[in-house]
Amino acid sequence: MDQQLFNLKLATKQLERMAKKAEKDEKAAKTKCKKAMEKGNTENARVYAENAIRQKNQHTQFLRMAARVDAVAQRVQTAVTMRQVTMSMKGVVKSMDRAMASMNLTQLSQLMDKFEKQFEDLDVQTAVMEGAMSSTTVASMPEGQVDSLMSEIADEHGLELGQELGTPGTSVAATEAAAEQDELSERLARLRQG
Repeated sequence: MDQQLFNLKLATKQLERMAKKAEKDEKAAKTKCKKAMEKGNTENARVYAENAIRQKNQHTQFLRMAARVDAVAQRVQTAVTMRQVTMSMKGVVKSMDRAMASMNLTQLSQLMDKFEKQFEDLDVQTAVMEGAMSSTTVASMPEGQVDSLMSEIADEHGLELGQELGTPGTSVAATEAAAEQDELSERLARLRQG
């Protein structure tokens, strides 16, 4: 069927080429007719006019045949496409049947529940680690140096600090980190019990 489709498309192209050639010949015959009339050669002008009319008729016929052959080619193309789609759908249906037969919904549900529980545990453990890391970083930074650097930068740029700087040894961030650490530890303990 693919070979017939190719042949039909080739025939359409050939007919379109022949139609263009006939149109070109018609224009040439009209030009010759005009030149013959300018020279006063009425007999030759009549012959060229007849040729122009014949070429015009051939042009129209070739275009009609090309359109008909193209319509047939489109129908064949549709049939080929439908055949390919049908074969693809058969393959998909067979694959779906095999997948559905091997699927155990209870087992799949249990697996998903276990995955969600492990994911929650991972979230808690990650949060505990982040809390521990941030509290370690805050504790290792000398608060006095941080305050003095912030004051120096504010003075250089003419900025006012929005809040009082903490006194050395006490940090708002360290206090918040400790509270968050306690909360995360409690969540971890609840998850281990549940």
